[in-house]
Amino acid sequence: MPPPVPAGPSPARYAWFVVALLVPVALLNYLDRQMLATMKASMVGDIPSIANKADWGLILGYFKWTYAILSPFGGYIADRFSRRWVITLSLFTWSAVTWWTGHAQTFHELMAARALMGLSEAFYIPAALALITDYHAGPTRSRAVGFHQSGIYLGQILGGFAGYLADSPEHGWRWAFSTCGMLGVIYALPLMAALRDPRPAAVAVSAAPPPARSGLGSLLGNRNFLLLVLYFTLPAIAGWVVRDWMPEILREKFSLGQGKAGVSAILFVQLASLAGALIGGFLADRWMRRTNRGRIFTSAIGMVLFLPALFSVGHAGTLTMAIMGLIVFGLGWGFFDCNNMPILCQIVRPEWRATGYGIMNLVSISCGGFGDWGFGALRDAHVPLDLIFGVFAGLALLSVFIVLLIKPSKELSQVDN
Repeated sequence: MPPPVPAGPSPARYAWFVVALLVPVALLNYLDRQMLATMKASMVGDIPSIANKADWGLILGYFKWTYAILSPFGGYIADRFSRRWVITLSLFTWSAVTWWTGHAQTFHELMAARALMGLSEAFYIPAALALITDYHAGPTRSRAVGFHQSGIYLGQILGGFAGYLADSPEHGWRWAFSTCGMLGVIYALPLMAALRDPRPAAVAVSAAPPPARSGLGSLLGNRNFLLLVLYFTLPAIAGWVVRDWMPEILREKFSLGQGKAGVSAILFVQLASLAGALIGGFLADRWMRRTNRGRIFTSAIGMVLFLPALFSVGHAGTLTMAIMGLIVFGLGWGFFDCNNMPILCQIVRPEWRATGYGIMNLVSISCGGFGDWGFGALRDAHVPLDLIFGVFAGLALLSVFIVLLIKPSKELSQVDN
C-alpha cells in the first residue's frame, strides 16, 4: 500500500482531484455496458446463435447477476484493504474483458464475457463511492458523488452513439469494444500512480458510538439500512429497463435506424440525469444545513418526478413525447442517484460503507437482471408497453413513502453539518 496522501496546504483540492481521477473510470464503466444495448441489432446479426429477445435478455441479465453477487464481496475487500488497489485492478480487468468481448463469436461466449465483465466491474462502484465519501465530509458529499456520477452519464451518452459505429463499415461493433478495452487498460497505469488512500483520521467518526454488532450483523440488523436497500432497488428495475431496452423500444415503435434510436434513447435522458445529479447534489448539501433529512427529501423529489415520466414513456404516441418523458425521468434519476451513498453515510459507519453499498448493488442489480429478462419475455408475449411502465410508476410511488421512513443517525449526520 502506498503512503497516505501527504498533508498539504489544501486537502480539499486533493479531495476534488480524487473525484476528477475517477470520473473517466466511471465513464468507461458505463460506456462498456451501454454499447451493448445500442449495438444490439449488429451483434445479433453477427452472432446468429442469439435466437430471440429472451436470449438477449439473458445476455443482459448474466452481467447483472454476476455483478450483483460479487458486489458485497467487492465492497468488503474495499473496506478491509486498499480502496486504491481495488479500483485500479477492477478497471484493468474489466477493460481486458471489454477487449475480449469484441472477439466473441457465439451466444455462449458472449454470455461468458458479460459474466466476467460483471465480476470485474462489481469491485469498482462500492470502492469508488466509499473513497469519495472518505475524502468529502458532509458539506460537499452529495456534490462530489454527483460529479462522479456525471462520468456515468457521459459514458452512457457516448454509448448511445455506438450504434453509428456499429453501422459503419470502417469500424463496427467489434472495433468499438476492442478500442474501449485498450483505453481502460492504458488509463489504469496513471490512475494507480496518482490515486491515494486517505489517512485513517480522515474517515474517523469519533462522535459515533461503537456498533453493537460488527460486519453483516450490524448492517442486516439496521432497520434504516434495510429500508435504503429496498428504496435503492425498486426504482432501479425501471432504470435498467430504460437503459438496456429503450434503444430497441424506440427503434421498433417509431421505425428508427439503429444509430438514431440509440441516440434518442440515451442522449436526452443522460444529459438530464447529469443535470439532475449536479442540481440534486447542490440542493441536498444546502438542505442539510437546515435538517439532517435534506438528502432524503431531495431524493424523494427525484422519485416523484419518476411518476409522470414513466407514464408518458409508456403511453408515448410520438418520438417527441417519448423523449420528453425520458428527460423528466433523467432529472429524477439524477436527484436519486447522487444521494444514495450520502444517505448510506448517515446510517452506516465508515468502515462498513463499501460493504453496505455492495449489498445494495446485490439486491438492486439482481432484480434489474430479472427485470431485463422479464421485460424481454413480456415483449415476446406482446404485453402492452403502457401496462409495463404503469407498474414501474407504481413502484416509484411506493418508493417515495419508503425513503421518507429512513431516520438518519444523529451522530453520523453531525459530519454533514
